[in-house]
Amino acid sequence: MIPLTVETAYTAFLLRYQEKRSGESGRRLQEGLGHAEKLFLGSVWWPAVGHFDHLHPEYEVYDFKDGTRFLDFAYLREPFQVCFELDGYGPHLRDTSRWQFADQLWRQNHLVIEGWKVIRFAYDDIQDKPRRCQQLIQQLLGKWFGDDIRNSPKLTLKQREIIRFAIHAGRPIRRGKYADSSKSAIGMQGS
Repeated sequence: MIPLTVETAYTAFLLRYQEKRSGESGRRLQEGLGHAEKLFLGSVWWPAVGHFDHLHPEYEVYDFKDGTRFLDFAYLREPFQVCFELDGYGPHLRDTSRWQFADQLWRQNHLVIEGWKVIRFAYDDIQDKPRRCQQLIQQLLGKWFGDDIRNSPKLTLKQREIIRFAIHAGRPIRRGKYADSSKSAIGMQGS
């Protein structure tokens, strides 16, 4: 078997979405991804994750002004939808007007209201500190998605739900005094 390199994976990834998309999203993808997006995929995402599954480039969302906007990348995997934005200092801060600055904040606020988790990377960090960015990606995927235990055939539904609860609890959990009865140790503590 030929090892999959980032270049061949990137080509297949981009081609898959170029063939699927039309309209403005399709046009953007036909032009190809920008330098920051390519650098992110090659220096951060691929080394951290090793595949592009669930990742969508130039993802179109409807905004509060009845228009559309494009996310640099959307990571769509139940139960979360994650927006990854790559921001260069010049176009996202130095060269923006007050109106554009405010508009960027409103855009992010509406994404959050719509249930998106928004993760932003500075271009300089992608370029100069890729390992730091990789660690953040690995941390969030581990915290939010675990080891994909939902697809494990070795665990029962009850076992998967206990593990899911433990991952998201943010605190140690222990077996409660009702663990051997019909009452839930999780739901009945302190009752």
